Amino acid sequence: MRVKAVIFDLGGVVLDSPLEAIADYERRKGLPPDFLNRLIGRMGSEGAWARLETGKVGMEIFFEAFDAEAASCGVRISSRELMDEIAKYAQPRPAMIEAIRRLRRAGFRVAALTNNWVMEGPLAEGMNLLKAEFDVFVESSRTGLQKPDPRIYELTLQELGVEPEESVFLDDIGRNLKTARQLGMATIKVSDPEAALAELEEIVGIPLRTAG
Repeated sequence: MRVKAVIFDLGGVVLDSPLEAIADYERRKGLPPDFLNRLIGRMGSEGAWARLETGKVGMEIFFEAFDAEAASCGVRISSRELMDEIAKYAQPRPAMIEAIRRLRRAGFRVAALTNNWVMEGPLAEGMNLLKAEFDVFVESSRTGLQKPDPRIYELTLQELGVEPEESVFLDDIGRNLKTARQLGMATIKVSDPEAALAELEEIVGIPLRTAG
């Protein structure tokens, strides 16, 4: 079946990776490597991070709750400082933006599928500019669903008007890609953006990168 749509994660794919910001924060504060990601995973769907990403709590409530979760593990953090650091990393990758534009000009439908939180001020303005680059923009904070829940992928496919087998999904996190594959989507894990775009070119059959 011919590919008709390409679905991009944002952080770590279209934008620089928030995982780098989290790792930098852990190093500066002397925390064990990957402590925060393990904390998020341990707290699960009822944890502060998951509730923030599904729009159940606002940022101020999140700050208090996430700091308390870390404290329950014997670690003191400032999630306000952490989120400021993550925001600094949320810079678009020009090569990815160019690829998205080329895909759309070639007639492919293009979507963003992201786990995020409701943003305000300059961050919200930047996100609105980014939204204009996509045909479909699906956010966990507005749907109440998070990757890797299959329902948020199905919602994205429905809004694109394509079958799973007609789509390609790019993400930097393995568990998010696993759900996509189980649904029948082609997947690309983004570790190196250049390599990921080369792989995507092979699938869609058009050049997406600027030579040289």
